[in-house]
Amino acid sequence: MPRPRFVIRAGTRRDVPVILGLIRGLARYERLTHQVEATAAGIARHGFGRRRFFETLICRERGRPVGFALYFFTYSTFLGRPSLWLEDLFVLPEARGRGAGRALLRALARIAVRRGCGRMEWTVLEWNRPAIRFYRRLGAGLRREWILTRLTGPPLRRLARSGRARGVTL
Repeated sequence: MPRPRFVIRAGTRRDVPVILGLIRGLARYERLTHQVEATAAGIARHGFGRRRFFETLICRERGRPVGFALYFFTYSTFLGRPSLWLEDLFVLPEARGRGAGRALLRALARIAVRRGCGRMEWTVLEWNRPAIRFYRRLGAGLRREWILTRLTGPPLRRLARSGRARGVTL
């Protein structure tokens, strides 16, 4: 029996440098390196500490890491079931077109089904036409009626402080 082209496995604490390197590779590809604040210590703490906020899959080809997926679970109130949220999917540019992205998505779909998820969701930058074509070929629908909303930095801290004056406690 031939060896599979890609080996996909769950990330471990030992993979933190690989994960961080792939995050930086993704940021370069998306032209967002100026936004990367991730550190090895933060990834180790949040992904492999006592309270885990995310999980990862590492894709290797001939023993070399060529891609990863970082995901976590949310909950769909309408479906009444969990959802797998794919935060990042990245394959090194030199490894694209050989099936690594599809293999990672297949592994994620299996995890979602096994864990009883009603759906799998992610975002894609509107200029990333190759990724959009790839996702459409898989049967993914693009939901243009939903607008990603983000609160970060000073506005996030300002909102967090605003409730204290009005007696809101958690």
